[in-house]
Amino acid sequence: MSQIISIKGLSKTYKSGFEALKTIDLDIEKGEIFALLGPNGAGKTTLISIICGIVTPSSGSVTVSDYDIIRDYRATRSMIGLVPQELTAEMFETVWATVSHSRGLFGKWPDPAYVEKVLKDLALWNKKDSKLITLSGGMKRRVLIAKALAHEPSILFLDEPTAGVDVELRNDMWELVRRLRDSGVTIILTTHYIQEAEDMADRIGVINNGELILVEDKHELMRKLGKKQLTLQLHDALDAIPASLASHHLVLAKDGSELIYTYDSQGTRTGITHLLTDLADAGIRFKDLDTSQSSLEEIFVGLVRRDR
Repeated sequence: MSQIISIKGLSKTYKSGFEALKTIDLDIEKGEIFALLGPNGAGKTTLISIICGIVTPSSGSVTVSDYDIIRDYRATRSMIGLVPQELTAEMFETVWATVSHSRGLFGKWPDPAYVEKVLKDLALWNKKDSKLITLSGGMKRRVLIAKALAHEPSILFLDEPTAGVDVELRNDMWELVRRLRDSGVTIILTTHYIQEAEDMADRIGVINNGELILVEDKHELMRKLGKKQLTLQLHDALDAIPASLASHHLVLAKDGSELIYTYDSQGTRTGITHLLTDLADAGIRFKDLDTSQSSLEEIFVGLVRRDR
């Protein structure tokens, strides 16, 4: 894939002296789903706002399809659709009118068939003549997505798109996102629902305190940083872990009926064979065992804590 967004040396310091972004370098590939993760105040929204031309950077450069976001503002902005966190729209307009108007703002000719398709994709067709003020919060969120798609952008930013919305909308949205990606649209999303990033993203970026601390292919990230656990269900419960097993750093769980062993699956040796031998020598029998791997959420929390 070729890059569609290129960010070099980007920083943002506000007049108050707050340094929101610190020398960000990032390339986003055409047609990928890129998830940007970080705690509140980490710089996610500032970064998105700069790329979309809403906030002016203090230094550095951003290009979209080789167009500079400042020098070629109209060209770059026409390629981008943005679904913001805040529910902002003309409350007394109809759904049809506000989505059609958004298309016109970017110089696109009227295309009722395309607007109809977007509204149907987002389950808004039966609300097309309703005024926004009469809609539920979830329906208003759908309208924001429709507005962002109205001018057929090649890049779509989703800034916390599922915050406070129902499960049905969340599932509909991710189905739509997959279809957009399959059609060649590049998706950049921020989310507090890390499970969504794990399910949807091709690559993960983690930002904290204005710095991009990691960018990695999702599967490679899980492979490198994911720890595995072996859970042994014991035949007889233990009151304590024998001293002879101290080197394995075991954890006793479920009232002494389980032993949990954490290991690096990428290491040259997992230590499991040695563990099982030591268990047998200690006279500890088990009736079943299970393995599990760290979730993306556990990896994310670990990275952010490490960066403090």
